[in-house]
Amino acid sequence: MATTRNVYYKQNRLKQLRAFCQAARTGSISRAAEKLFLSQPSVSLQIQALERELDTTLFERRGPTIRLTPEGAVLAELAQPLVDGIDSLSETFSAAKGDLTSGALNIAAGESTILYILPDPISKFAETHPGIDLKLHNVTGRDGLAMIRADEADFAVGSMLDVPDDIDYFPIFEYNPVLITSKDHPLAEKKTITLEDISPYGLVLPPRHLTTWRVVELVFKQYNVDYQVAMEAGGWEVIKTYVKLGMGVSIVTDICMTKETDGLVSHRLDRYFPKRSYGIVMRRGKFMSPQSKAFLQTLDKEFDDRKPARQGATIALAN
Repeated sequence: MATTRNVYYKQNRLKQLRAFCQAARTGSISRAAEKLFLSQPSVSLQIQALERELDTTLFERRGPTIRLTPEGAVLAELAQPLVDGIDSLSETFSAAKGDLTSGALNIAAGESTILYILPDPISKFAETHPGIDLKLHNVTGRDGLAMIRADEADFAVGSMLDVPDDIDYFPIFEYNPVLITSKDHPLAEKKTITLEDISPYGLVLPPRHLTTWRVVELVFKQYNVDYQVAMEAGGWEVIKTYVKLGMGVSIVTDICMTKETDGLVSHRLDRYFPKRSYGIVMRRGKFMSPQSKAFLQTLDKEFDDRKPARQGATIALAN
């Protein structure tokens, strides 16, 4: 009888762990039930059964919201890769046989990354793996993190300064910071640009919550130089347009300075600003699907000449 009971528990453990992991990700039993196409009582019962089996409490329950206990956080870190691996077994097995012809890949990225960084690698990936359903989500950094945490995106491509505890960031390539001005701007003809030169002129910057603003603020503060913002504008194409119109100057990365960037003058700012890294942003502990690995290998090869000096973590991830 005991043997039969043990077999029953093992058969249902995957369902229990899947319900637990989904609840841990969403922070809600009801949202977990929606994701799993189950009833809310069913998800609750599976989590309760898991708690009884492990003789522990996995969630702190506060009305409609739940939060992992320390024991729950330990289990989530252990269980999530197992659940992801089992759910992706068929695709992983096909990839191991060299037959990566199906599946889906969801990538989150900001508009500038989509316009300037991803076109070539995505084109090559789609040509090499035509059977994979590739979805590109145009989102801001905060929305991209929300998608990653909810497993609505396999990963994001972008730049990060502060990396949350539940997120991994793997830099893959770097770009140089530059000041851009209109051709008739007083700074356009200067050979060397200092922060003091920039200070009197208004900057056209992305929204305050994005990385560029933070970098500008940190650098000017470090050198004890004042700066002023003429306007906020979303996206490098918009910023370049208003700089051309004489609305101000801007500090961007040279990735957006294409051959078609007429009407603008750029000056390197390596003396003050560090190179800007871009890379892969993932939920910590997430199972790396074969589709994700294949795309990261494509991305890594595409930007081989712009890799950061230290890339051990990136190489390990791509392999």
